[in-house]
Amino acid sequence: MAKNPRSRNTPAYRCAECGWSAVKWVGRCGECQAWGTVEEMGAVSAKTTVATTIATPAQPIGEVDATAASYRASGVDELDRVLGGGLVPGAVILLAGEPGVGKSTLLLDVAARAARTGRKVLYITGEESAAQVKVRAERIDAMAETLYLTAETDLGIALGQVEKIDPELLIIDSVQTLASSEVDGTAGGISQVREVAASLINAAKRRNMTAILVGHVTKDGSIAGPRLLEHLVDVVCQFDGERHSRLRLLRALKNRYGPTDEVGCFDLTEAGIEGLADPSGLFVTRTKDPVPGTCITVTLEGRRPLVAEVQTLLSRAASAIPRRTTSGLDAARTQMILAVLQSRARMELGGLDSYVATVGGVKLSEPATDLATALALASSMHNHPLPPQFVAFGEVGLAGEVRPVPEIGRRIIEAERLGFRYAMVPASPQPPKNIPDSIRVFTVSSVHEALDIAFEQRVKTDS
Repeated sequence: MAKNPRSRNTPAYRCAECGWSAVKWVGRCGECQAWGTVEEMGAVSAKTTVATTIATPAQPIGEVDATAASYRASGVDELDRVLGGGLVPGAVILLAGEPGVGKSTLLLDVAARAARTGRKVLYITGEESAAQVKVRAERIDAMAETLYLTAETDLGIALGQVEKIDPELLIIDSVQTLASSEVDGTAGGISQVREVAASLINAAKRRNMTAILVGHVTKDGSIAGPRLLEHLVDVVCQFDGERHSRLRLLRALKNRYGPTDEVGCFDLTEAGIEGLADPSGLFVTRTKDPVPGTCITVTLEGRRPLVAEVQTLLSRAASAIPRRTTSGLDAARTQMILAVLQSRARMELGGLDSYVATVGGVKLSEPATDLATALALASSMHNHPLPPQFVAFGEVGLAGEVRPVPEIGRRIIEAERLGFRYAMVPASPQPPKNIPDSIRVFTVSSVHEALDIAFEQRVKTDS
């Protein structure tokens, strides 16, 4: 006698992180390999019936009103740059960052600027009291008549506030603090975060309201909560920066309405947060005379060129094993550059401690900073400063070659705009075009050639 086929009502299990499903429980997800995230989600059989009435029937795509999804400026230029032009009605934005980085300060400033244009803004805080938020708003001058504030952790009451005020912009700080009384689990749990996010997204789409959700991050820097949260929202932004530095960077990890390669720069002070249209001044030391061991480079953050300074210091090692200390640069690439200089340029660095750092707390992870690091180390080794008004960028290989990097022309133009007169760049099959005559460009193909140009008086000021 044949066995009966498996019933369609067999309980299904789903991973709370990635959504992978299975017909029986397993301890480890078969898709994302996470442990303990597979939970019962109910029957797999279809129970939804066909609707008898349709409120909004489908229409030809040519008749759809596209103006409803047009950008509206937030009042913060750096935020609009990252979002692709501004806030889109009906969009749901997830802003994640470490505690204390300035997420609440940024969003409170955005809320006030939007309210001053006549829009209704509702700011729901679940981590602070309304009085605490008002004190911060007064300190950073973020007061506005149409900015509504409430401290709430119940999802039902929060949605009731949305129905009553009917805001055009909703800010939730944070999504992990809200909880629904109709769902089991504590606030911040997987089931609660999923329910809260789904309810808020539904309200935003139905009311054509922009919603910004603040999210926490885990110890490894990833966004806390189920991975499904990142799939549901329209935009995912990461707000980060060093705790002891004023610089804050905003990046878009996902954007359904614009690019994901733009970076917003902010300056966080006691008076609030301010966008930096030209942040290069934070990363360069202003001195009258050139100092040995320093070199200026041009790096790309997204599509934005930034001028930064690399500083190095070499000293005789006090032990048999020299120290290799880096700050703001990739330690592995720095050690590689030291090995290249010792092997290819015949520089005796084995008995010296090396200290390599950036100015202003900026992190330079792009390989284009290799050439500037190599020149700064050579400058410190010979105790000879590089020429004034000089920048260098290029990737250094293990064979000592200098490889081309993207956007050479844009980097040169940015250096010329800031007053630099000499640029050392890698040789490229396609030379950059439209380079200003006020900056002299030296193309190099090896580290040895770069050292010859920089330290054998081949870079001279115009007479």
